Amino acid sequence: MRHLTNWARNVEYSAARLHRPTSLDEVKALVASARAVRALGSGHSFNTLADTPGELISLEALAQEVVIDPSARTVTVSGGIRYGELGARLQAEGFALANLASLPHISVAGAIATATHGSGNTNRNLAAAVSGLTLVTARGETLALTRSSPDFAGAVVGLGALGLVTSVTLDIEPSFDVAVTVYEHLAWDTLLHHFDALMRAAYSVSLFTNWARDTVDQVWLKQRVDGTAGALPLPGQDFHGATPAPERRHPLPGAPAEACSEQLGIAGCWADRLPHFRLGFTPSRGEELQSEYILPRAHAAAAIEALRALAGRIAPLLQIAEIRTMAADDLWLSMNYRADSVGFHFTWKPLQPEVEALLPVIEEALAPFRARPHWGKLFHARASHLATLYEKWPAFIALAERLDPEHKFRNDFLARHVFGAGTQERRSEMIR
Repeated sequence: MRHLTNWARNVEYSAARLHRPTSLDEVKALVASARAVRALGSGHSFNTLADTPGELISLEALAQEVVIDPSARTVTVSGGIRYGELGARLQAEGFALANLASLPHISVAGAIATATHGSGNTNRNLAAAVSGLTLVTARGETLALTRSSPDFAGAVVGLGALGLVTSVTLDIEPSFDVAVTVYEHLAWDTLLHHFDALMRAAYSVSLFTNWARDTVDQVWLKQRVDGTAGALPLPGQDFHGATPAPERRHPLPGAPAEACSEQLGIAGCWADRLPHFRLGFTPSRGEELQSEYILPRAHAAAAIEALRALAGRIAPLLQIAEIRTMAADDLWLSMNYRADSVGFHFTWKPLQPEVEALLPVIEEALAPFRARPHWGKLFHARASHLATLYEKWPAFIALAERLDPEHKFRNDFLARHVFGAGTQERRSEMIR
């Protein structure tokens, strides 16, 4: 296989073959016969998490089943379905997910495996909506888990290390509308002194900055029309001194807003408003790299000041940065495990050597706050450090050993950042 890359084109996969099975039985046979195998989602990871020296399996050709159980308030879907497609199906039946990430382009299985999230003080990450999932394990057998299963909390954010997720059951609720209003030029002092009030002002809040300018560039307030979580200012009013944007905005300065969700307080379907970007368009700018660090919300102001102190080094490599909040969950490798959190996201220019040289500096600045990197983005921290940040780390390692004793789902990324170096290098040599 040659020249298969991720969405950002900064990773070229090294797999021997890419498979697109059309049935569960075909998936099971491929996994059972493989010496090394990984799942490829929608390709929106910016690191080599999905790579393998063996067989790469995409689930995009499997039938996209969407089975709604109105009484249980759940939907069961194929792991390869994208959130934008699922949202349209749910909306047609009068249902919704509680929250979405900024991109509707990502697959359900890939998003939950990396604890991908949206925003909102009371909104947990996307993986927390999972009430059940089915894995194809290393022997090519299916394993169904629910919230009552002992291994469930370790398997949802599984990093692809436990098996291929072929089916997911998610919590749903009645459909709702959302109105998005963008404000500009929020003073830093206002943010630092009123962070909690700002972030609970709407159902979902995002702040965009390049860290070097005198004010926060944009504040995106996404409010449920039913009034859940906060009350927006009246049309035309300031928001803590920030002024309403007179027209739709893109988070990136100067970029056309056509790719973005509707704004200006015009209410619409949750599936069209909760993401920043529209499914039919290239999200963000397209040519970019991403990193994100998530830490307990109590440290938000101190972490903001630590990053502002690095603004002179960050800004030249940056396209835009985003600040969001998330609620705690109980999933073992979630960045929000038992901690209401704040996330600091960086959309970088496609300058990977320079970005990778800066990441250890950022991580050192955020280390006092026990910052956890997003699993699907670029970061430097190795397994020895990350193990100190997760209470259930040993339990996850034990679960992976039990479900994949031959280590066929492991790769170099997992060796560096989860299991420790050495084992995978030897295995890669055997496969070659």
